[in-house]
Amino acid sequence: MYIAIEGVIGVGKTTLARLLGPPFHADVLLEVFEENPFLSNFYSDRSRYAFQTQIFFLMSRYHQQNKVIPAALAQNKTIISDYTFDKDALFAGINLAGDELEVYQNVHGALAEKIPNPDLVVYLKADLHILMNRIAHRDRSYERNMEKSYISDLMEAYDAFFLQDKWQGRVLTIDTDDLNFVENQQHLDYMVNRIKQALRLAPYQQSLPLES
Repeated sequence: MYIAIEGVIGVGKTTLARLLGPPFHADVLLEVFEENPFLSNFYSDRSRYAFQTQIFFLMSRYHQQNKVIPAALAQNKTIISDYTFDKDALFAGINLAGDELEVYQNVHGALAEKIPNPDLVVYLKADLHILMNRIAHRDRSYERNMEKSYISDLMEAYDAFFLQDKWQGRVLTIDTDDLNFVENQQHLDYMVNRIKQALRLAPYQQSLPLES
C-alpha cells in the first residue's frame, strides 16, 4: 500500500510522514530537496533559475521513487511518502512557461508512466498566515525570502490540482490549522484514524472527535 502526504510548503508533510511510519508499520520515503544546487538561487530569482530547479527536482524525484516504491509494493510493504511524483508538474505549471514548460511536460509525461500512483493522498491544508509562520519558524536559509504571493499561488494550484479526475476517491483533505502532530498525541491519533477510515483499514472508529 502506498500513502502520500501532500500540501503547500510548510504545511507539515515531512513531520506527519515520519510520525505515521510506526502506527502503519510503514517504510517512510522523504523528499531529498536540500541537494538541489539551484534551490537557493531559485527563491532569490525565480524566473532565472526556475527551469534548472524544476529539471533537477524532476530527475531526483523520479530516480528516488522509481527505485523505492515499486520494490516496496512488490514486497507487499506499506510505504508512506511526503510527496507525490505528480507534485513536480504542479510546481512547474507555476514556475515555467513557453518552450521551457513544454520541454518539461514532455519529460515528465514519459517518466510519470513508470511511477505508481498512491492508494491515498492525504492533502494537508492550512491558512496562509499559519503557513508563513511555520516557514519562518523552521528558518531554512533558502526560504527566508519566501514570497507570500508565491505560497498563495501554490495554495490555489494545489486546490485545482486535486480536483482532477485522476484523484477522485483517492484524496483525504484535512485542515491542519488547529492540529499539532508533534506535541499532541490525540491529534496524531486523529490523523491515523482518518487515514484508516479512508482506506477501510481495521480497526478504526467511525468518528474520533478532538477535544477543544
